[in-house]
Amino acid sequence: MSIKASLISISAYVPDLLLSNQDLERMVETSDEWIVKRTGIKTRYIANKNESTSDLGYKAAKLAIKRSNLNVDDIDCIICATISPDHLCMPSTACKIAHKLGIYGITAFDISAACTGFIYLLEIAKSFIQSGLKKNILIIGAEKLSSIVNWNDRSTCILFGDGAGAAVISASKDENFIIDTHTASDGSKNDLLITPGCGSANPANLENLSQNLQFIHMKGNEVFRIAVNTLSKDVEDILKKNQISSKDIDLFIPHQANLRIINAVKQKLNLKDEQCIITVDRFGNTSSASIPMAMNFAYENNKLKNGDLMLLDAFGGGFTWGSALLKFGGK
Repeated sequence: MSIKASLISISAYVPDLLLSNQDLERMVETSDEWIVKRTGIKTRYIANKNESTSDLGYKAAKLAIKRSNLNVDDIDCIICATISPDHLCMPSTACKIAHKLGIYGITAFDISAACTGFIYLLEIAKSFIQSGLKKNILIIGAEKLSSIVNWNDRSTCILFGDGAGAAVISASKDENFIIDTHTASDGSKNDLLITPGCGSANPANLENLSQNLQFIHMKGNEVFRIAVNTLSKDVEDILKKNQISSKDIDLFIPHQANLRIINAVKQKLNLKDEQCIITVDRFGNTSSASIPMAMNFAYENNKLKNGDLMLLDAFGGGFTWGSALLKFGGK
């Protein structure tokens, strides 16, 4: 059997501070009932002011390596997906995580694919492994979204949380491997979900900062509609391509952005409740960290076992979207 890429461990890190909908009621004009009805979110976790995205990612990464039964010296590549990096330009968050892990002289870089980040990571890692370029890749989705959220904007501040998820992807001849991935994008609708400021288009100056361009801006209704239609087709396509029925899926682990979006896709595929992992109520939308955090939740609650077939899907700013089919190679 040729060399395949296998996800052999999963982990997550969640900050200590819990922010409930009741807490948000005291901050902006909103209500627990409205938030739950529109999004399904009840709580989210917020990093403290001394925690950076690389700190969150490091804690998840350290546990992922431990659970893989590898040593840090076995890791030959680190890739981090984030839209809230420690620094605007450089160094990469992956480089800082590598330093905190005590790993030097290996490939380390960030990618920016918003909420689809973890699926992009799987596709890159799969390609690196199967080409023979790398053997053990640490992939991390890490976000401190609280640092780019306008806490006076009730339409966005209710949605997002902080956290990190990590996994080790290794070369394997085991039958539990990444079966297929699909990623895509459409930049024509970039203004519907965007952080407008502090890049070269709108540099960090007093005028742009006064307009809150450094924060997430979203046109929620338009994003919702496009996400449901795009994700439904994408997961149907990857199942059809690989001749896999939705009945064969052990766990459907979608990006945790909005319970209504998840339910719409679930119904389209005729998936049962027990096939679906839902954590959006606990953690909110943690962007690139949400899928690995949800996968880790399933793992730690004995819902994810060696050999289980997982279907992943995500949609995020860019727009980007993607899906993945893989069997869990962890023990």
